[in-house]
Amino acid sequence: MKVENVTPTEKTRQSALLEIVYPSEIQQPLIFVVIASRYEDRWIFVRHKDRDTYEIPAGHIEPGEDPTEAAKRELYEESGAIEYTLDLVSPYGARIDGTPMIYGLLFYAQVTRLGKLPEYEIAERAFFENIPEHLTYPEIQPLLIEKVCTWLKENRPS
Repeated sequence: MKVENVTPTEKTRQSALLEIVYPSEIQQPLIFVVIASRYEDRWIFVRHKDRDTYEIPAGHIEPGEDPTEAAKRELYEESGAIEYTLDLVSPYGARIDGTPMIYGLLFYAQVTRLGKLPEYEIAERAFFENIPEHLTYPEIQPLLIEKVCTWLKENRPS
């Protein structure tokens, strides 16, 4: 599966601790999926039972699981989304403090119907017009939302 190239300014975002890359092709092994999601013109964020911070629905790909199926599973488990469109935005890699690069896929879901929040690890789903304060992963989540916003402008102009 090939994904369109991104402009050089979007290719790598780096801070003192975090490096994010958006390769033009999917890298292996894929470890996780992240699903930036909107419902009624607001971003869906979730709060894990063990934390007091918000995060984008996401999770690990189970052994032998198709990444798109993993994204669908995680979106349901973490948000209760039952009707939506799901698009692959980009593969990406992340490295913190020079550790080995780990790869995942970034998806966008336009949710049209939510069910009851499943009784897994998520305590709360919340809806925000903008990125909330008190993020679980404040270094990376704004960059992923920025990438999705760029993708939406290019692929779904209003």
